[in-house]
Amino acid sequence: MKLNTPPSNFRRSAGFTLLEMVIVLGIIAIIMGGAIFTMRGIGDAAKLRQVEADFKSFESALVMYQLNAGSFPTTQQGLKALVDKPSSTPVPRRWVQVMSKLPPDPWGADYGYRFPGKKKSNSFEMFCKGPDGQEGTPDDLSSQDD
Repeated sequence: MKLNTPPSNFRRSAGFTLLEMVIVLGIIAIIMGGAIFTMRGIGDAAKLRQVEADFKSFESALVMYQLNAGSFPTTQQGLKALVDKPSSTPVPRRWVQVMSKLPPDPWGADYGYRFPGKKKSNSFEMFCKGPDGQEGTPDDLSSQDD
């Protein structure tokens, strides 16, 4: 005996309706917008960390320079003394190239150097002009900042 099922008047199609797709895409857009808004400051924090790491690298290189040359480079000689032998006084008797090149700051400018430093006159100071590229503004970073 064969059982026949009556044909159904309601036929459900497989798939999603246009309205369902629009709702899902709207939810995804809201989530992505929130994530992008939340992560917008991460790039700035990474640049600040890069400056701190560069300061530590320069500090190690300057200590090595001082051990060989007997003193830290002058403000006029700058960080370039770590790469090329200074020709201005005081010319170090024992000079060794400590760095192969000087990295730029995260905003593409050169790091600044002064000896003696502004805040601690018995030590060197490295500084970065920050995002605006101008010295003497609140966004400047210094190796002598606490």
